[in-house]
Amino acid sequence: MKNKPTFEKVNPEFGNSILVRQHTESCPNNLAYWHFHPEIELVYVNKGRGKRHIGNHISYFNNSQLILIGSNLPHTGFTDRLTSNGKETLVQFRPEVLGDMLQNMPEMTHISKLFELAKKGLLYKPETKKLVGPKIEALVGVHGMARIIKILDILSDLSQAEDYTILNADGYAFEAKSEDSDRINIIYKHINQNFKRQIPLDEIADKVSMTVPAFCRYFKKATGKTFTQLVNEIRIVHATKLLSESKSSVTDICFECGFNNFSHFNKQFNEFTGKSASAYRKEIKLIIQS
Repeated sequence: MKNKPTFEKVNPEFGNSILVRQHTESCPNNLAYWHFHPEIELVYVNKGRGKRHIGNHISYFNNSQLILIGSNLPHTGFTDRLTSNGKETLVQFRPEVLGDMLQNMPEMTHISKLFELAKKGLLYKPETKKLVGPKIEALVGVHGMARIIKILDILSDLSQAEDYTILNADGYAFEAKSEDSDRINIIYKHINQNFKRQIPLDEIADKVSMTVPAFCRYFKKATGKTFTQLVNEIRIVHATKLLSESKSSVTDICFECGFNNFSHFNKQFNEFTGKSASAYRKEIKLIIQS
């Protein structure tokens, strides 16, 4: 059986070069797999929760987010669920939509630089979210030239913003090939379904029809991490979710996430987040408010 294709074909509505899609109800995320596309992608969630997996970056968000993803940067879908009055607005377009303006107009230099920077994935903080978020949501109601003008306004705001984090700064920088994405998609899917237990190397290697040594070499080259590092990161991301949403003890959360040693969990959590699990839980209310 053929693997699920992971090159996403983006199809704007007839007569439009920019795709704008919005949903206000929690629904299965059809793009919650490892995929890529040449289109630039802008995602704004005003109230919701989910996991970010962009390039080599994995984290969990709880409240809202504004992300800009550049051309061909591998990522997964974002929203696990929307909360009350929640909306997710997705905008996708090819850089060529702006045509020769990007190359020939000095006024567009800052937007050209933004598109280059976006190839590493940009996460914007509260000040820009508050300014740009409503403008992104308003795109749903406009079409034609009016939509182009509003997109330029949004891109201008983003290009001048300074309150952002580069998500894939230290990650791998390859432009995904379809066959690699298929294989990585199988691996990530298996990890996401089984990270709460130990996953033997021979089990995951068999999933992609490789020997264990070949798998280890391939995985490190493709992701910049060992398989164990990646599994532990996914476990820690799940732990941050539980720490923010549940009342379970830190010890219970440790075992719920697939760790079988509490001191090892604490060490991994501290390395990944820069603080202990207990300190993270104490600070989470401030994080949510942002």
